[in-house]
Amino acid sequence: MDRRMKEEEEEDIFYSPENMEASDNEENGRNDEDEKTMLSHLRATLEKQDPSCKEIDDLTLRRFLRARDLDVEKASRMFIKYLTWRRSFVPKGSISVSEIINQLNDNKIYMQGTDTRGCPVLVVFGAKHFPSKGGTEELKRLVVFAFDKLCSRIPDGQEKLTIIVDLQGYGYSNSDVRGYTAILSILQEYYPERLGKVFMIHVPYIFMTVWKIIYPFIDKNTKKKFVFIESKKLREALLEEINESQLPDIYGGKLKLVPIQDST
Repeated sequence: MDRRMKEEEEEDIFYSPENMEASDNEENGRNDEDEKTMLSHLRATLEKQDPSCKEIDDLTLRRFLRARDLDVEKASRMFIKYLTWRRSFVPKGSISVSEIINQLNDNKIYMQGTDTRGCPVLVVFGAKHFPSKGGTEELKRLVVFAFDKLCSRIPDGQEKLTIIVDLQGYGYSNSDVRGYTAILSILQEYYPERLGKVFMIHVPYIFMTVWKIIYPFIDKNTKKKFVFIESKKLREALLEEINESQLPDIYGGKLKLVPIQDST
């Protein structure tokens, strides 16, 4: 990659109204008829491989299809891989609080309020994460616990979530490349097309060195979801996706933050 291309790529991750609008326009640029045809083919393919797929709704299959650019063969492989993983990693159907107690004790994940589409908002505090507490396997269970809870609250007709990753106070002791790549793998492979916007705020220089390491592990569609926000533009950017009445009070909104395990 030449220097100019690298600079353009790095500029695109920072917030601007134009970048936000361009990302939203890409979401709306699909051909519905082609998608419906491919979705029908995907369902037929999957039901031949696993009869239990008859119980899967169209919206779920559509997310996997979109994640593979409407390629039925790739989408079917992705979905079968998801089913195999789900049955193994979450054999009881859900992750219990007792399985992630070390992660929850740090109170690093909060769920409070909704975005402008009515979908739940997740707030993550990176400085409260310590790799030595719980380990990568428990962190992965925490991610599944959180996303299952979030996805269960998405209103009909919606699919995507808004996430705020707050890195205020982040330091070397919080850095966890192995954990971050594990999280990205879960989100990209097993929760495709669930990310709306991921706002990265109060980002210190030390995190940018970590970002450069994990960036190659992020697929092209997921990369577009991350938006780095300068502190002076924080409120402006968040209010584009979250109304003031639903914005956490620490960002100038009206709602108190609630740890995800206590949210109702």
